[in-house]
Order: sequence, then C-alpha cells, then structure tokens
Amino acid sequence: MSKTLRNWIIVLGLGLIVWICPTPEGLTPKAWHLFAIFIATIAGFILQPISMGAVAFLALTFCAVTGVLKTGEALMGFGNGTIWLIVCAFFLSRGFIKTGFGKRIAFVIIKYIGRSSLSLGYSIALSELVISPAMPSATARGGGVFYPIVQSLSNAFGSSPGPTAGKIGKYLIQVGYHTDAVTCMMFLTSMAGNPLCVGLAESTLGVEVTWMGWAVAAIVPGLISLFLVPLVMLKLSPPELKAMPDAHNLAVKELENMGPMTLQEKVLAFVFVLCLILWATGSWTKLGATPVAMLAVSIMLVFKVLDWKDILSEKGAWDAMFWMGGLVALATALAKSGFIAWIAKIIGTAIAAANLGWIASFIAITLIYTYSHYCFASVTARISAMYAAFIAVAAACGVPGLLVALAFGFFANCPISLTHYGNGCGPVYFGAGYVSQSEWWRNGFVICTINVVIWLTIGMAWWKVIGLY
Repeated sequence: MSKTLRNWIIVLGLGLIVWICPTPEGLTPKAWHLFAIFIATIAGFILQPISMGAVAFLALTFCAVTGVLKTGEALMGFGNGTIWLIVCAFFLSRGFIKTGFGKRIAFVIIKYIGRSSLSLGYSIALSELVISPAMPSATARGGGVFYPIVQSLSNAFGSSPGPTAGKIGKYLIQVGYHTDAVTCMMFLTSMAGNPLCVGLAESTLGVEVTWMGWAVAAIVPGLISLFLVPLVMLKLSPPELKAMPDAHNLAVKELENMGPMTLQEKVLAFVFVLCLILWATGSWTKLGATPVAMLAVSIMLVFKVLDWKDILSEKGAWDAMFWMGGLVALATALAKSGFIAWIAKIIGTAIAAANLGWIASFIAITLIYTYSHYCFASVTARISAMYAAFIAVAAACGVPGLLVALAFGFFANCPISLTHYGNGCGPVYFGAGYVSQSEWWRNGFVICTINVVIWLTIGMAWWKVIGLY
C-alpha cells in the first residue's frame, strides 16, 4: 500500500467514523457532522495525502454539496481580514528576499558585533529580532534569509558538515533555528499562524488581541529567551572556534559586494518602518493590521519593489489563503454550532473537579498543549487542531480570556524548538547536515523547556504587572 493511499484511508476513515457515530446529547446533528468534517480536515493537514489547500477546498465543497453549510458560509473565510493579512505578509517577505534588504540588515549587525562565536550568535538573534515583525513567514525568514547567511559564515570559517561541523557550523545552525522559534512568539506578525490565533480567539471567546497588545505581553519573556539561546547553545554544542576576528571582514566584504542601497531597498526600509509604526499605534490611529499590510504592498507595487508577476507567482500566499480561509470558515461555523462550548464544558468540568485552581489548571493545560507538538510537523496545523478547544477549556476553568488568548498564541510557537520538523524552516536548517537527529532533539527539548519555564514564571509575573489577570 502506498503512503498516499494509507493517508487517504486514515483521513477519510476518521471523518466517516465520527460522522456515523450517534450525535452526543447536547449537540445538533449539524454540529456533529461539522466536527466530523473538521477532524478529517485536520488529519488531512497533518498527513497531507494531497496539499493542504486542496484538502481545505475538498472539505468546503463537501460542506456545500451535503448542505452542512450554505455556500456563503463555506466561503466566508476568504473574506476574513486575518487571511488577507497573511497573504500580504507573504508579499512583504518576498520584498525582503528579492531586494536583499534582509541580508543587508543581517550583515550590518554582524559587521559591528560579530567578534566571537557568542557575539556572532547574538548578531543572528538581533537580526531575527529586527526583521521578524515584518516577516510573518518563519520559513521565508529562517530558510530564505538567515540560513544562507549562517551557512556562508560556517563555510567561511572552514566548518562543513562532517568532521569540521563542530568548529562553529553546528552552533550557528542551532542558534539560527531556535532564535527563529523565539521571535515567532514575540510578535503577531512574526509567524503566519499567529493571526489565526487572533481570529480563533475572537470567534471562540470574543476576545480581541491587538498587535501592540501581543508585543507588550511578549516583550519581557521574549527578550530573556532570545538572550539565553546563544548562551545555552554555547554549553550544549560548544564551538571549537571561540574568537573569530574574520567575521567583521567577511561582513564588510559581503556589504561591499552588495554595493550601496538600491532605490527598492530604500523604499522597502521606509515600508518596514512605516508598518512597525502603524501596527504599534493601531489603537490610536484605528487602522487595523490588515489595511496597514495592504498599504505596504501597494507602496511596493507603485515603486516596483515588487511587480504583479511577483504577486501572482507567490504560491505560498495563495496556498495559505485557500487552506487557512477554509479552516477559518470551518472553525467559525463549528464555534457557532455550539460544539466548542460543549466540549469545553465537559473538559473544563473534569479539570475543575480536580480543584486545582485556575493557575494550576492553566499550567497543566499549557504543558499538554506545548509538548503535544511532537505529533505535529506544522505549527499552524496544531493551532488548527487544538487552539480553539484549549482556550475554551482554559476559559471554562476560570483563566482570564485575554491571558488565555495570548498565552496559547505564545505557546503555539514555543515547541518549534523540539524537533527538526517543528516548523517550515526546520528541515532547511537540519538538512544542512551539521547536527545529528539525536543531538537536535536533545538540545531542542532543553531549549523548549527553558523557554516554557521562563514564560510560565517571569512571563506570568509580567502579565500580572500589565493587568492580564
């Protein structure tokens, strides 16, 4: 039996089993059938017998043909503002890669602070921090911008996969990957799945999360986590090279080869700063994140940073629109059907019966939610499968709604570090061949656990200070 056929059997089998089971007391047949389709869709996202976009399209078609959803209800996700924020974000990422502006930022930082293995690690972390708010595609950011820089730095210092991997390549590869995971947690626009969390939080709990609200809540634990990654990796995978004065010269040479900033880079720099200002001041200007992103893309088109062919050829954007738009439609319909409230009440009652208190319940639910990522090869797939249900359960246990929405958004990204398939750029970094799978998993577990402790201790204290609970 082929892998594709086996995956189809699992996906369709799961959906069919749930569909034919008797409708539980407290639910309507429509809600139960929606759940069956949702389960099959999530299984399709994980196993991917065909692409995620195609899975979502099939699910919506089935809903419309069987009458589980009206045609307008099945297609409502494609008019969702969150979906278009993600699409525009892909276009912004394309601008960073096409113009080379992302690479220039990284090499400028390396030029000034890249003096040792540790400072070089911090230059990568700082570059991630600077670029991540305007690059929601973690795969594009990590795999398209930083991985080529990390690999070229490793090669420049004579570190290649194999006997020389330990000179510095092994260290830099892991710093690059784990700092990408941390920055995914820190900004609403630093990872494509984060706006999905916002949309699900609004549809499930009626809680609104702003760009600034997310950033303020994440900044203290995020900066601590980002500071510790290069330091911890220095202990877990110590590089043989400690001092490296040539890093400065390499950065200078690369910048000389790039030449002065082009008009397109200057326009992109303006757009980058403009986006940060408008996203940060949205509560005052009343401009939502999506119109700001649309404005950024419009400016890039007018000044030919991107042309329309770039827009049409950005397959990731249109694929994301299909599968995420479909998922938002299903999730919204599922929430309106009463299913989320029903399951949350059952699980919440069970947890409440243990008399743990809301803080202990919140921690227990968070740990389950985090370490379950071993079973997922996509952050967004796990958000799709678990986020809405888990925030509903936590809220039912008495956890404040805004705290729930933000914390589970943060912890959606925290376990990226666990495995070499934790997110889209994981296979890119791991595929370089510098780190064995066993070492990757060991170090990933340590980094993830340290981050969990930071965000559940210092983070909780900070969230108390800013009034989340």
